Amino acid sequence: MRHILTALFFSAGMLGAQVAEAATVLITGSNRGLGFEFAKQYAEAGWDVIATCRSPDQADELKALAAKHKNISIERLDVVDEGEIEALAVKYKGKPIDVLINNAGILGDVPKQTFGSVDRANFDRIMDVNVYGAIAVTEAFRDNVVASDEKKIVALTSLMGSIAATGPSHTFYRASKAALGMSMRVINGHLRRDGVVVGVIAPCVAETDMLKEFGYEGPMTVSAETAVSGMRDVIANLTQETSAKPINCDGKPFEW
Repeated sequence: MRHILTALFFSAGMLGAQVAEAATVLITGSNRGLGFEFAKQYAEAGWDVIATCRSPDQADELKALAAKHKNISIERLDVVDEGEIEALAVKYKGKPIDVLINNAGILGDVPKQTFGSVDRANFDRIMDVNVYGAIAVTEAFRDNVVASDEKKIVALTSLMGSIAATGPSHTFYRASKAALGMSMRVINGHLRRDGVVVGVIAPCVAETDMLKEFGYEGPMTVSAETAVSGMRDVIANLTQETSAKPINCDGKPFEW
């Protein structure tokens, strides 16, 4: 009888191990480009994916992906809408989120951020989405990240946000990515004591709709699939030593 009970106990333990809760990732701007690719790759890797975007009803590719992968939940989230941020945070209150990826971002109107013809409304919109949005979403879900096993917060930057980089255009976009990097460094100072690691990661020169908007046709581009695969490796290997330091999708650090 004792042997039977031992066997049953062991079997129950094995079953518990098999149904252990999957890691969870929350991604902003998941309806296209790098955000979509993040959702796809994490879902295929068995993660629970909270894929957010401004207009889920119009996100046909994302809905098709979610129909294929039942571990994807699509949620409405405009990263500059405080009401939507709060509502989503309430919905997922107490839910551990292992990795939070602040991917949502915009390029903005290029002519209206070129020195000599700058536009204030364009500046406000770019900074609002690219900087404030990441800060607000991070603040709203900080407790979820702290409660997780991985405890990682990621912000997607750009090599164009490096002060060491040069160029005569995209003034507001460049400024927003530089500001994003500093914001994540400050957040890192607040959350380090909770064991949180912050990733500031550039997607190399990835082939996305935004890159087409840039008008870039030069060499050294990588596919969105390759860029995201590289960034996932970077995220997996983030440590307190690399926290809040800018890293490219190939794993190499770059200058601010």
